[in-house]
Amino acid sequence: MELNGGCDMNDRLGEDIGIFEADCTFAVTKLIIQIPCFNEEATLPTALADLPGTLPGVDTIERLVVNDGSTDGTLEIARTHGVEHIVELPRNQGLAKAFMAGLHASLRAGADIVVNTDADNQYDARDIEKLVTPIVEGRADIVVGARPIGDIGHFSPLKKALQKMGSWVVRTTSGTRVDDAPSGFRAFSREAALSLNVFNNFTYTLETIIQAGQKNMSVLSVPIRVNADLRPSRLVKSIRSYVWRSLLIIMRMFMIYRPLRFFLILGTIPFSLGFLLGVRWLAYFWLFPEPGRTRLPSLILAAILLLSGFQLWIFGFIADLVSVNRLLLEKIQYRIRRADLDPPKDL
Repeated sequence: MELNGGCDMNDRLGEDIGIFEADCTFAVTKLIIQIPCFNEEATLPTALADLPGTLPGVDTIERLVVNDGSTDGTLEIARTHGVEHIVELPRNQGLAKAFMAGLHASLRAGADIVVNTDADNQYDARDIEKLVTPIVEGRADIVVGARPIGDIGHFSPLKKALQKMGSWVVRTTSGTRVDDAPSGFRAFSREAALSLNVFNNFTYTLETIIQAGQKNMSVLSVPIRVNADLRPSRLVKSIRSYVWRSLLIIMRMFMIYRPLRFFLILGTIPFSLGFLLGVRWLAYFWLFPEPGRTRLPSLILAAILLLSGFQLWIFGFIADLVSVNRLLLEKIQYRIRRADLDPPKDL
């Protein structure tokens, strides 16, 4: 993809994958809007009908449907509506797998920008332009649509509070300023899409933001509108389950991308408790001795806590060394993907 003013995309990549060093506006050849689907025959026609046909700065807009093992008429509806690209998964593999399958298929189809939206039509398709514009202007690698959480009627007060708290946790962990981390309405530049990986099978929303932040990508958040609720969420079957699984994802990503900090914090807790218990034991032993009372249980517990904390710190240093190999493997994976999708031109 050539950038206006002779700025080539390869020249803008920094030492880390996905870092853009220049602010270059480029002409987008192709935008692909992908829709992961699992038994969406009732809502998919509405979602497809609302998608834009033209956008400023975009030459071609194509649609891609990921049929995630649907057993209803989802596949037939996609074909009937003339969807340009259809990815069929043999069985239901979950939202994260469907998202990544669509992302890779969009890249193979030559997408310069990939927009992901939901088949239940909860996001207003008119705001796709808001997602695409910052990438077209070279101001962002990833753009996430921020829903007006407080104004969504079918969200309970508990769910609204958890959404805001979860977004705060993701912002803190990733170092980004995303207002609505669970939002699936987002756009990716080709370079960002080439660099992303998803390790869990539950959802891609939190993981991709944390990963992008750790890779120093530019992630923007823009306000979007939402449509009326057409069906209950299939991802959030239980608030308790969703919160628990989301916390596990955040913790796992923190361990992967900031292992030294994670284990230092984790190890500091038992080490501090052990240190305080040790000081307490010394105070009783030297300053307030009691004949015949050694307080050995406190001393043993202090030693166990101190050793546990120290061991966790050692784990952190080892994990930090291992993470160097992960960085190298990610760079190799990126170059393989790029060579596979964008083979070099003959000189």
